[in-house]
Amino acid sequence: MEINLYTYQILSIIGSILILLLLIELVRKRKLKENYSLLWFGIAIVFIIFSIWPDLLFFIASLLGIQYSPSALFLILITGLYLLLLHFSVVISELSEKNKNLSQKIGLMDLEIRKLKDKNRKTR
Repeated sequence: MEINLYTYQILSIIGSILILLLLIELVRKRKLKENYSLLWFGIAIVFIIFSIWPDLLFFIASLLGIQYSPSALFLILITGLYLLLLHFSVVISELSEKNKNLSQKIGLMDLEIRKLKDKNRKTR
């Protein structure tokens, strides 16, 4: 049984659209925040674009000097994943700093409460 390139193109378009619909559903159910979903939507749209226009991948591969165009797709995907990891590293760093600041504030508030309790006990 031989499957032609047109069938692969249709399957890749359907798969890309299903990924996009999954992302929309995750955002709708609030399982994925909107600000994080933008990168994922960008990747899904790139998938759709390459599924609809496979010649674009051949063009990009030739611009990059890559002989085997699926290698260009892997390069694009790895670059996208690298950007995604970089984004999450920035987010984790910010959250870590906020967590440290909140811990310090809670410690100061706890100290203040203890001082007030001691002061209240002494005035009785």
